[in-house]
Amino acid sequence: MILTVCMSPSVDVTIELDSLNVGKVNVVKSKTFSFTGKAINVAIGVARLGAEVQATGFMYNENGAMFERALDREGVPFSFVWNSGRVRENYKCIDKKSMLTEINDVGEQVGADKLVELMQMIQNFSAHSDVTVISGGLPRGVDASYYREIFRAVDPRSLRIADTEGAKLFSALEAGIDLVKPNLEELEETLGRELNDRDAMLAGCRELLDRGAKTVLLSLGKDGAIITNGTKNYYCKSINVAVNSTVGAGDGMVAAAATMMQKGAGLPEILRAGVAAGTATVTTFGTISFTKKKYEEIFESLEVTEF
Repeated sequence: MILTVCMSPSVDVTIELDSLNVGKVNVVKSKTFSFTGKAINVAIGVARLGAEVQATGFMYNENGAMFERALDREGVPFSFVWNSGRVRENYKCIDKKSMLTEINDVGEQVGADKLVELMQMIQNFSAHSDVTVISGGLPRGVDASYYREIFRAVDPRSLRIADTEGAKLFSALEAGIDLVKPNLEELEETLGRELNDRDAMLAGCRELLDRGAKTVLLSLGKDGAIITNGTKNYYCKSINVAVNSTVGAGDGMVAAAATMMQKGAGLPEILRAGVAAGTATVTTFGTISFTKKKYEEIFESLEVTEF
C-alpha cells in the first residue's frame, strides 16, 4: 500500500482566459473546480495506476465533504483529521499561451491536539504501507519543524517521499528521506541561488543528499527530469505534447515514482515513470491527474540516459 498525507488541502479554481489583463476586466472562457492538495493528487494518480492507496491528512468541516466525494469517485480510501473552518481556495488562471498565474490562499489554523492526532494516524497507517508520501504546505501557524516530526512518526519499514520546499524540506531531511522531488524553481528558492546548468543542478541535488535524502528527483518541467543518488545520475527528456495545464504535473511524477519504488525499481525506471506521468498530466485542461492509457503511451516513448 502507498500512504499519502495531505498537509494542506485546497479547492483549486482553474480559469481559462484569452489573456490575463491586470487592472482590467477579464472574461472567463471556462472554469473548473478541483478538490485537491498535493498528496490528494498523488493518491488519485496512484489509484489510476492500479496500486493500493490510502489518503490521510488534515480536512475541514465546512467543505470537506466535497473532497470525500471526489476521492470516492476515484476509488481512493481516506481517513482525515477533521478541523473547524473551511478548506482554502486557490485560483489558477491560464491564458491561450498556457501561461499560468496562481493566487494561493492561506490555510486555516489547526489545534495542537490535531497535530498529535495526525502523527498517530501516520504511525498507524504507515505500519501497513510500503511507501509514505508527505507533501505540500502546512496549516497556518504550524512551524516547519513539524515536517521532521511527522516523518519520524513514519514506520521505519516504509519508504519515505517528501515533496515540499524551503525550511519544510530541510526539516523533513533531518528525519531521513528516501526520495525528494523538488522542481527547479523550488530547489533554487530552497538553496537561495540560481542553478543555470546541469552541473549546478547536480550540485544543488547533492546538497539535499548531504542533508539526508537518499535520492533526488529534480523536475525540469517541459525539459524532463534528473534523478541522482550522488553516485549515479540519469536524465530523461520529455516528449513534445500540447500543454493544456501544468496543474498537478509534479504530483503525477510523485505518484508514478512511488509506485515504481514500491515495486523495487531502479533509478532509471523511477525517473522514466515520473516523467511519463508528469507529461501525461499536462495534456488535459482542468485535470489534476493523468489517465493510465496516456501514461503508458508516453512511458513507452521515453528514453533515459546516464551522465
